Amino acid sequence: MAIDRRKAALFGAASALRLLLFIGFPSLPKLLTGRVEISTAVTSFKRLQEGLFLYTNNLSPYDGGVFYQAPLLLPLFALIPSSAFSIFTNLLYILLDLLSANALIQIADSGQSSSTRLFTSSKKDKKWDSIAIGAAFLFNPFTIGTCIGRPTSVFTNFAILWAIAKAVNGKPLSSMFALALAAYLSLYPALLLPPLLLLCYDQTRVAGNLSSFPFTFFLNHFSIFSASIAWFLFISYLLTGGSWEFLSSTYGVHLLLPDLTPNVGLWWYFFIEMFDSFREFFLGVFWLHLGGYVGALCIRIRKQPLFVVTSLLGIFAIFKPYPSISDTSLYFALLPLYRHIMPLMRYNFFAMATVLYATLLGPAFYYLWIYAGSGNANFFYAITLVWSLGLSVVVADSIFAVLRDEWEVERPEMKGRDIRQI
Repeated sequence: MAIDRRKAALFGAASALRLLLFIGFPSLPKLLTGRVEISTAVTSFKRLQEGLFLYTNNLSPYDGGVFYQAPLLLPLFALIPSSAFSIFTNLLYILLDLLSANALIQIADSGQSSSTRLFTSSKKDKKWDSIAIGAAFLFNPFTIGTCIGRPTSVFTNFAILWAIAKAVNGKPLSSMFALALAAYLSLYPALLLPPLLLLCYDQTRVAGNLSSFPFTFFLNHFSIFSASIAWFLFISYLLTGGSWEFLSSTYGVHLLLPDLTPNVGLWWYFFIEMFDSFREFFLGVFWLHLGGYVGALCIRIRKQPLFVVTSLLGIFAIFKPYPSISDTSLYFALLPLYRHIMPLMRYNFFAMATVLYATLLGPAFYYLWIYAGSGNANFFYAITLVWSLGLSVVVADSIFAVLRDEWEVERPEMKGRDIRQI
């Protein structure tokens, strides 16, 4: 089997950088693990260690009201020898980054971002090399910070990227299994099921392997997705001593938001200020708002299901209950696939400047609030609003650019002309 030297060099450099940070700065992982921008109530490595301690001492990891993560993570980390726990954990997170980058390279090589079964962009030749896209992911400061901080969201991102990679390569069964794993770990990836089913269907049609009606195809693969999740839940039931207690602690925390630890999202401060009598109503509103994008984007951008997945990941990074920079790094990993639409985007500078502004000032505002005592929660929440604004502009502008690209293919005579709403 031929070895891709460029890929090997990229992976070697990315691994060396991460090892240098882990070994050369031994206090850095502990520092980043405690940062609210990286670790949330449902992904924190510190909380995982708390749950692991209870698990290894034959106690329920969910008794303390601290551990909210999937039970299958516990035996995985329990296998690591305690004498070398830090070393092997660091290597595990580096490996997950490399596997995620490999999946991203496969997605880029498929060409699905510019040419699908139903649409081919007139600008499809404008694209970045797949190795360059992988390098942008591996050397993104958000990705590196996430790796060093070791949140369990890295496992979710890996599963999502592999689900997409299998879908674009015409392997729908593996894609459904990978997506089920991601949904089992974090719940919200289940919302990616409709566009991923469309992507699997299109690729199966292109390969000529479709032997059933569309409804049958969707029903069969939805059943595979559901059966995979049921299998994961059953194994979790056995691991937790025959108790379903983990369901409320693992998934109920996403739905009901009992832990209001600050993060870079929009939910925590809103529900701190919310009167208890209105809490259930607004929880429903927030989740309906998050889920409402799925059907709308699948219908409007049906011709490009991979872009629907990309846009939804950007929306999740803004509006999910417990977001972090890990979610943003995943969205920014897929965005370079759409090099051909970037000339059509209108607010690149404003959006990137806003994200950079919030990235630099976020830690400062949090320090003023928590440590210096010269600010309050409004300081930090204000900068998270700026952060969300920047990401919202990127998502909205990219959707505009894709729709403009489709419109120019349908009406070539309008190419390059200004569009004004009357």
